[in-house]
Amino acid sequence: MLVTLKEILKIAEEKKIAVGAFNTPNLESLLAILEAAEELQLPVIIQAAQCHEVFVPVSVIGPVMIARAKEASVPVCVHLDHGETLDYVQKVLDIGFTGVMFDGSTMPYEENVAHVKKAVEMAAKTGASVEAELGSMGRRESGAGDGAGDGDDTKIYTDPVQAKEFVKETGIDALACSFGTTHGIYLTEPRLDFSVVEQVRKETEGMPVVMHGGSGVSSEDFRKAVAAGVRKINYFTYMDKAAGTALAEYVAGVEEGMPVFFTEAALRAGAAMKENIKEAMKVFANIE
Repeated sequence: MLVTLKEILKIAEEKKIAVGAFNTPNLESLLAILEAAEELQLPVIIQAAQCHEVFVPVSVIGPVMIARAKEASVPVCVHLDHGETLDYVQKVLDIGFTGVMFDGSTMPYEENVAHVKKAVEMAAKTGASVEAELGSMGRRESGAGDGAGDGDDTKIYTDPVQAKEFVKETGIDALACSFGTTHGIYLTEPRLDFSVVEQVRKETEGMPVVMHGGSGVSSEDFRKAVAAGVRKINYFTYMDKAAGTALAEYVAGVEEGMPVFFTEAALRAGAAMKENIKEAMKVFANIE
């Protein structure tokens, strides 16, 4: 069932849970995500990130995402993660995405506002919802960049008062906040400031907060984030790592002189991703 970001976040708010948002840089990840969501009967967000264009063009994976979302037995939002240009935002809207994120977090405030307002205008023409980011987690969605964990001095924590103005000026449907997370693999244990989430929610009168950079965060801290008001959690690095580990184990187990088959490797990688995704979704939805 294809729904918008706004619609799926309304479900999350009513249930006081966070909806998992998982990236789909290949068909195996897409199938794993949707199978996990259907087995648990939980709403889910499937995402294409602009920086993952090198793995699979959105023009190829996007229509497949839309088709599979329509066929799913649970609510599914097809979302753009970390859109870096308005041209790319328009590209996915033309494909039929029901949610888009324009990431202007590294821009000066006024420039970020101007670009996000334009994205909101563009999305309104197709009925799609918009997520934007205020503050910075210091690294790209791919995990690239300098520094990691608490040693990353490029982080800029979201100012709740500024968030109030940002939401009012732009008309967005969800706000990605920086409160101590970092994209990619953590080198040190993250120290999260949940009061940032609580204050943003208070200042913005309940705006759904999005948590990026969730890989490496403990189950306990995920639950605290949800209790504080996080309603969408982006999760990719560790599901990708689970697939890589399964692939490595398969290759290592092949007898010397015997062939390694990609199709078998892909099946094992997909199965490992699905189990990792299910565990994450259970935590986000507070399911034991």
